[in-house]
Parts: sequence; C-alpha cells; structure tokens
Amino acid sequence: MRSQAKVANFGIIYGISAFGLSQRLNIPRTEAKGLIDNYFETFPSVKTYMDESIKLARDTGIVKTIFGRKRYLPDINSRNSLIRGNAERNAINAPIQGSAADIIKIAMINIYNEMEKKKLKSKMVLQVHDELIFDVYVPELEEMKEIVVSLMQNATQIAVPLIVEYGVGDNWLEAH
Repeated sequence: MRSQAKVANFGIIYGISAFGLSQRLNIPRTEAKGLIDNYFETFPSVKTYMDESIKLARDTGIVKTIFGRKRYLPDINSRNSLIRGNAERNAINAPIQGSAADIIKIAMINIYNEMEKKKLKSKMVLQVHDELIFDVYVPELEEMKEIVVSLMQNATQIAVPLIVEYGVGDNWLEAH
C-alpha cells in the first residue's frame, strides 16, 4: 500500500494523467481520475502551488529555491507538449528538491564545523538525499547524536518544522 501511495502522491504532484496513474496502479481509469480529483480537493494548496510555479516559470523562464538558487527552464514555453510538460514538471519539482538540497548542504557545513571545533574523531562519510551517514567513534556517539539532530533541525527556519530521526548500526542497512 505504501508503494502505491507513493506512486499516486508523486505521480499527481508531477502531473500524471488519469491514464498514467491507472496503468501504474493497475486500476480503472475512472478510479484513477477520482483519486486525482480527490487529492486536489483535499489539498487545494498543492494545486495552487503547482499552477503558480508553472506560471512564474512561463513568465520569467526560471524558478528559485528558498535560498534564491535559480533553475533555468528555457523549454517552459515550447510548442512541443512533451518538452513543455517536462519543463513544467521541473518548475514544480526544482524549488522543492533544490531547497531540500540547499538545506542539507547547510546542515553538512554546520555539522562539519562543529565537529572540527570540538576536535571529534568521528567522520561524516556520505550524503544520500536527505540522509547523512557518519563513521562515529563510539565514545562520541551521544555527542554526535545531539550535534547532528540539532544542527540538521536548525539548518534553516521555514514554515514547517524540520524533523530529524537517526539510526545507529554497523552499516547503513542496520541503521535503518
């Protein structure tokens, strides 16, 4: 069910058609259309955001992250519907994904600086989307948990809280 919910949620946000959703979920097209219509009735601000993002991109040729980083969309007014549709999806997605990338980068810099300041032996080794992976020197585990959670949650102030969870294990799989 989680997999199907993700397909529906992300598909709708990225402009999937009733036909496309019905194919991916293996449901009748009328049911897929109902899901899409119900989604936008339940979350009208999502539709507003999508429409406004596309309009801004059409008017300016760019979209921006919350920190002002720009994504140029030269194909947003293309006569070719496939090319234009791709640019429209980017107009919706880039500010969200780009802002998330900006936030994780800020958190990484802040965490690194704090680890250096405290002369910790632990190391930040990898970033995977919104996750950071550390090789933690065991005596520093509790201190590292506090540093990472605090600095990730406070990387920036936005309208919704940034919630951070952590896991501990001998490898990434165990930490999940």
